Amino acid sequence: MTVLPHLAARLFGVPLAIHRPKLDVILSVLGARIGLADLAAPVGYTPAARAPGPPSGKVAVIPIHGTLVRRTSGIEAESGLASYTGIAAQLDAALASPEIAAILLDIDSPGGESGGVFDLADRIRAASEVKPVWAVANDMAFSAAYALASAATRVFVARTGGVGSIGVIAMHVDQSVKDAQDGVRYTAVFAGERKNDLNPHEPISNEAHVVLKAEVDRIYDLFVETVARHRGLDADTVRATEAGLFFGPDAVATGLADAVGSLDDALTQLTQSLSPLPTQVAPASQAGFLRNHQMESSMNDRTDPAAPDRPLADPAGSHPQPSATATALSVADAVEIAQTCTLAGRTDLIAGFLEAQSSPAKVRSQLLSAQAEASPEITSLIRPDSAADAARISATSPLIDAAKRIAAQSTKKEI
Repeated sequence: MTVLPHLAARLFGVPLAIHRPKLDVILSVLGARIGLADLAAPVGYTPAARAPGPPSGKVAVIPIHGTLVRRTSGIEAESGLASYTGIAAQLDAALASPEIAAILLDIDSPGGESGGVFDLADRIRAASEVKPVWAVANDMAFSAAYALASAATRVFVARTGGVGSIGVIAMHVDQSVKDAQDGVRYTAVFAGERKNDLNPHEPISNEAHVVLKAEVDRIYDLFVETVARHRGLDADTVRATEAGLFFGPDAVATGLADAVGSLDDALTQLTQSLSPLPTQVAPASQAGFLRNHQMESSMNDRTDPAAPDRPLADPAGSHPQPSATATALSVADAVEIAQTCTLAGRTDLIAGFLEAQSSPAKVRSQLLSAQAEASPEITSLIRPDSAADAARISATSPLIDAAKRIAAQSTKKEI
């Protein structure tokens, strides 16, 4: 049997964000292969590895199954491990795909290594600013796995599922008694006071224990801060969980999850949340849209230098007022009003007409009447090149024909 000492370096003397029963399972299975025999019998549940699921409609389902490690290679990648680098690669692919509108994390993991988990959690939260990212504990999202789940904008937990284990643990194995029984004595020659800390062939020293405990506390503080920030909880509330496990409704009541539901429930609700919004907008939104249009058209902001620099509305000079029967304008009407004002060289009036909810026909009538009143010697003040200007500004608008009709009508009236 091949001994794998590099695995021992990843299990002992380092802070782990893992559910304790799962750690005992790992030590039991790998004991002989990391130079340790007669370890405890397996305790707990090891989730079966599952292949990544295909996107469901517009939602990409990313599986986070098994023990979590920073990276995998060779046979380790096929032995029930999931790597932070692999999860990050799937996350990036889903973000980059124009066919994917949202992401669902399917989590069934007891946690694992602390190295890399908080970077990935922050990466998941950043991804949620681009596309919705939800998570479901299906069935377990413990320790490091919960750190990832907490970064999602909405967390489901299955009825039989659990979340939590917000804690950090580090193990040290002392083989000195067994070494003596085997007639083996190890001597370490080293420089640097801390170089021989956590030597498995001698009891842990008080100084080494202090150093390891300080690192465990540091990672725990980072864990608590990450969950508190992502879940909108107070840090003391997170600490008060004392690394306990919370199942079903209790997970929701504690604030570690948002709803009880299966993977299918989460997938259905996430898909439904992606429904398109109505195309009609409220007057305030129209005004904001057309104020931006006004800024883009500032080069055509005036017609005649002698024209009054005041908001014209109707021939009587009063400002437009919304009628009692006024209804929200459609986007098409709003764009047509912008076209008409642009042709008349009065883009400064667009916001006022929108706020008054004036119809496009009324806007045309009021502009022509106001301009005729301001200059009685001519019927219209619309410049000969206004149509060209408007075409340049609104070349992509589907209402360009309406703008041309206004220009034609003005020309006939002037003749």
